[in-house]
Amino acid sequence: MNRKLIAFLLILFGSVFHLSAQKIRVLSFNIHHGNPPSEKESVVNLDTIAQIIKNSNADLVGLQEIDVNLGRSYNEDQAKRLAELTGMHYIFSKGIDLEKGEYGTAILSKHPIERVEKHFLPSPVESERRSLSIVEVRVNNKKILFANTHLDLKDKNKIAQAKFITSRFKNEKLPTILVGDLNSEPTDPAIKELGMLFTKTTSQNGLTFPQDKPNTEIDYIMVNTSSHPKFFNHHVLEEKYASDHRPLYVEIEIK
Repeated sequence: MNRKLIAFLLILFGSVFHLSAQKIRVLSFNIHHGNPPSEKESVVNLDTIAQIIKNSNADLVGLQEIDVNLGRSYNEDQAKRLAELTGMHYIFSKGIDLEKGEYGTAILSKHPIERVEKHFLPSPVESERRSLSIVEVRVNNKKILFANTHLDLKDKNKIAQAKFITSRFKNEKLPTILVGDLNSEPTDPAIKELGMLFTKTTSQNGLTFPQDKPNTEIDYIMVNTSSHPKFFNHHVLEEKYASDHRPLYVEIEIK
């Protein structure tokens, strides 16, 4: 084999390895419908939320507490508007009907969304309805699932909702990233249930609530263990103004 051919193959294999090792940048953020807690309830600042997302350079973003056509947020479709401001693809997932609009979660993606699932989560105890949204995207030529949710505050509901999620993904073959405001501490039963299938960074995911002096770990980014993920550059963003939660960021390498 001549030297030119060997050199070409080395460059080719090196390029393939580089592409396979590229990291997926992920952000999870409860945005409090764009109302900064230090401002009046009438203040809605989606421009700041959008700038945080753009600055993170995230490939995939899970957002919680999104308004669509609600009076308190000036009848704006916040999911659509944030997609416009960031130049990303999006879906909205309704939790509840509210006034004449809807309230729930959203996913933003730099990459085209190829398939969408939306599920209402179980609530054994009467409470605000919650949802699980799932999108299929292709990142670095790798097909993955990205799931976003906002679990209930009540323990019985959280556990039932976590079991619904593990049931949905227990036989899933695709790499799956799960993010959201899970309203649960790391030792809570709901997190232990999800931990049967998903893994988070080896360190704590980080204190994200309340935004001014965070003392609670309730926002998470996880990946199904079968994907053998590696986590990098995990941190809570130093953001105290935009919402009552701080954003959570991590880069993920999936085998």
